Amino acid sequence: MSKKASRMRRSVKARAKIRELRIHRLSVHRTPRNIYAQIIAPDGGTVVASASTLDKELRASFKNGGNVEAATLIGTAIADRCKKSGVESVAFDRSGFKYHGRVKALADAAREAGLKF
Repeated sequence: MSKKASRMRRSVKARAKIRELRIHRLSVHRTPRNIYAQIIAPDGGTVVASASTLDKELRASFKNGGNVEAATLIGTAIADRCKKSGVESVAFDRSGFKYHGRVKALADAAREAGLKF
């Protein structure tokens, strides 16, 4: 089984539970160079808010998009955008990635900025 197939297999169980709870989810995706975060509505097809290291207004804040510093800034940005949209609490969808490093930094920054999950 490939690395991506293993990650996708791990993500299925968490997404099924979030779908059952019918709440907004904070979905995280990472690549070696960038990190992306989206708030997805309970219907599963509507993106309420998003932030990534490719956003023009955020890109000037860091040198490299593939590190913990950038993930922390993205976590803060997604929490602020989420609050503006009227969403207070979400479920954290790590997309099969380990809760470590950049994924953990993004989640911790979002919590500190006032997002509940």
